[in-house]
Amino acid sequence: MNNLFSLDNKIVLITGASRGIGFLLARGLAQQGAHILVNATTDEHARHAADRLREEGLRADAAAFDVTDSQAVHAAIDRIEADIGAIDVLINNAGIQRRHPFTEFPEQDWDDIIAVNQKAVFIVSQTVARYMVPRRRGKIVNIGSMQSELGRDTITPYAASKGAVKMLTRGMCVELARYNIQVNGIAPGYFKTEMTQALADDPAFTAWLTQRTPAARWGDPQELIGAAVFLAADASTFVNGQLLFVDGGMSAAV
Repeated sequence: MNNLFSLDNKIVLITGASRGIGFLLARGLAQQGAHILVNATTDEHARHAADRLREEGLRADAAAFDVTDSQAVHAAIDRIEADIGAIDVLINNAGIQRRHPFTEFPEQDWDDIIAVNQKAVFIVSQTVARYMVPRRRGKIVNIGSMQSELGRDTITPYAASKGAVKMLTRGMCVELARYNIQVNGIAPGYFKTEMTQALADDPAFTAWLTQRTPAARWGDPQELIGAAVFLAADASTFVNGQLLFVDGGMSAAV
């Protein structure tokens, strides 16, 4: 282990990577030498994001498929493994958020959240793991949330989906660690992103957040890159089944 944090020539598939945190993770891992496969639902979005990375001198290819469609996932992973190469690292980043009071939460919004945030993690991980197991190597990183531990008004289904991701992470670890596959999660706190823009624009919420968080500020999405590099690299080969909180200390405070 000469360079524990190098990702040179590692093929990394990141779901939901055409924008937001997913794109920042794609860029950050590519800067450490990874060959990034940018997933998005549409080919246009995946190609655009991959082109942006290549313009920066980084290695990237588009990998468009719907993470909630098992047939599309199986076909895409089969194609990647045959045409591009073995997937070394999978980062399950795709996610959505909907906000409504619990008693008024539309069932369709519940179904959409569970499909993207929970079911897709299972489908994509299972499909990729079937290739990793016979190779006896691989890493799966699930993007969870601090909301797997803490409830908050209007996002109960989101919190439920991220609680499921936490337990998927632990369960996959138990079943896959024997094959030298590490499965871990990252639990972001409150970061200024497209998904949280409405909260960031609310002075009352920001005042509450800065009081509640020991670091006394919003997180910068760039601050998630280090955790992702660590969990994708050889530095974490004996780290398994863990949820790494990147939250400015919020989960440690009362």
